Amino acid sequence: MFPLSRHFLKCAAAGVALSAATTPICADETVQKNLRPHEPILTTIGANRVIAFYVPGSGNCNVQAVIWNADDAEATSAAGIRISLNPGQTAYIDSPQNNSLSLRCDGEAQVVAAVDATQLASQ
Repeated sequence: MFPLSRHFLKCAAAGVALSAATTPICADETVQKNLRPHEPILTTIGANRVIAFYVPGSGNCNVQAVIWNADDAEATSAAGIRISLNPGQTAYIDSPQNNSLSLRCDGEAQVVAAVDATQLASQ
């Protein structure tokens, strides 16, 4: 495995953003959005940063994400994950600070609903 540099993460964010047909969700926005294929989500969960997007395939929502500590200037804490969600299935990305981002694949595997579960719980 190779270490992910801060430069790599910036380039990855730019590349994902450029590949999307719509404006990405940015880090400090309230996250409550339906994502279309290849549409990026750029957000903060607790003290962690997340870049994620999904592509449909084989009737599933295939989510890819990179997560790292926001204060990690060298991005040595970065980790990538891939999740294949069946229609109707939900995955959660949790932080040590009890913040959570949920990603739910719709029944047709055409949309992923991204919701900051912590913000919803406080509303």
